[in-house]
Amino acid sequence: MAAEKAKWIDISYPLSKEMLYWPHDPVPPSVVSNSMKVEEGTITMTQMTINTHHSTHIDAPRHFFPDGQTVDQMPLDAIMGPARVIEIKDTVSIKPEELEAHNIQKGERILFKTINSSYYQKGKFVEDFVYISTEAAHYLKDKGVAVVGIDYLAIGSFKDRDNLIEVHKTLVGNGIWVIEAINLSEVKAGRYEIICLPIKIKDGDAAQARAILRAL
Repeated sequence: MAAEKAKWIDISYPLSKEMLYWPHDPVPPSVVSNSMKVEEGTITMTQMTINTHHSTHIDAPRHFFPDGQTVDQMPLDAIMGPARVIEIKDTVSIKPEELEAHNIQKGERILFKTINSSYYQKGKFVEDFVYISTEAAHYLKDKGVAVVGIDYLAIGSFKDRDNLIEVHKTLVGNGIWVIEAINLSEVKAGRYEIICLPIKIKDGDAAQARAILRAL
């Protein structure tokens, strides 16, 4: 008898009025449900004011390149298939020195679990979250990975704008799809199957996504 398949783990954060957001966003996110009485009973509808980088989302090249590929052009199988969760011990940034021990291969989908997973639960934006160093971004690009995910709102530093820009450009500018704000708090390091599909936004620079993992 075949072994029972592992259960799917939801690693996406919900869109809600309590969700974390980038302090420099021009408009804070808003998610409000309204109910109205009609002859047949009650109808509830939710009005949202969000940008495409709130909560769990995928960045497309268009985010930093005006003529870059858009999120609605993302191949459906880009973020479907084998993935690996790597736990990072460094509490400042992800560096090549720590990555070298993991023998990262071309075409891998890599998700980084850091101390950020505990930060996100605090419900308050933490400026000193663990980010991908510029050197690590080039390391991942040179390795030829297909996907990079991180457990906070951005892959680059909040306090170092040069890093924030270069890390994004290095990855999305070289065909690497980026998933930001994934919830790895209950996920152990290891190999998984991932499904992560963005909302189909025409000409989108990014889009919210439902991301799930299943252990292999």
